[in-house]
Amino acid sequence: MRYMILVKSIPDFETQPATGFQPDPAVFAAMAAYHEELASAGVLLDANGLKPSRAGWRVRYAGAHRTVIDGPFTESKELIAGYTLIQVASRAEALEWARRFPNPVGAGQPAEIEVRELFELDDFAPSAELERFRALDAAK
Repeated sequence: MRYMILVKSIPDFETQPATGFQPDPAVFAAMAAYHEELASAGVLLDANGLKPSRAGWRVRYAGAHRTVIDGPFTESKELIAGYTLIQVASRAEALEWARRFPNPVGAGQPAEIEVRELFELDDFAPSAELERFRALDAAK
C-alpha cells in the first residue's frame, strides 16, 4: 500500500522567494532524521519540497478550452508545500509513520499534513486501458 503524506503550505512560505529559500535549520534536521528513519525501514519511495505557488501554474478546463493561470495562488491553506511517498503493509502502519512526521513549520507552530492512499492498478476493473497502464508500469 502506498501513501502520500502531503505537507500543507502556510502564508509565510508562500511569501518567500521561489529561489534561495532556506528552511529553519531545526526543522530541516528533524525532517532529515525522519526521512532517514523511513529509508532505514525500507518504506521511503520519494520525498520532496515544492517551491512557492508563484513558481507554478494551474490549467483550468472548461469544455475543450484550457486556460493557464500563473501563480501565486491566494489560498495557501489549500496549497501543498511538499510530500513524502511511502509504501507500507497497512493503513495502521501508514498512520503510525504519519504520527511521527515532524511539524513542518517548527515545534509548537500550527501546521497540518494530510495523508492519502494512492490507487493501485489492482483497484480498477480489468480493461484494455488498465493493461496500457500496466505496460507503462512494467516499462519503468
